[in-house]
Amino acid sequence: MTDESIQVPRGASVWSAGMIKLLRTHVEQERGLLEEYQHAAEETDSKALAYLVNLLIEDERRHHRLFIELARSLVSEAELSRAEPAVPRLDFRRADQAALLDVTDRLLARERDDARELKRLRQDLNTMEDTTLWGLLVDIMRRDTDKHIAILKFARKHIKHPDV
Repeated sequence: MTDESIQVPRGASVWSAGMIKLLRTHVEQERGLLEEYQHAAEETDSKALAYLVNLLIEDERRHHRLFIELARSLVSEAELSRAEPAVPRLDFRRADQAALLDVTDRLLARERDDARELKRLRQDLNTMEDTTLWGLLVDIMRRDTDKHIAILKFARKHIKHPDV
């Protein structure tokens, strides 16, 4: 995915033009950071550092994709395009809200169970803190689970109150 197609459309508002430029600049900076991480992972003699940097590379690739999708969506909005933007608009009111709440609540319960299990696992790994990466990996998964819960809470809020 590239950022060459991210151009400010004619007639874009000052705010839209500024945001598109900001996002495009950030995409370029993310690309530079990604290249630096890749170089670090390839050049290090430490398998542990290479492993950790490769985890960061995965995140940076996702960030790069998300910034491009945000920019393309903003371009689509500024062009008054009828095409669906890369980042969809909130459309919860178009779907069966009861079914959406059901699946969201089920997923939220599973993520909360996962959070409890990860907390217990992390406590069990305390003795390995200074000899392995395991505790750090569980900490990362706990943060991911917190993120998943925040995403599902956001969805649930907007499903229940689509006009908020």
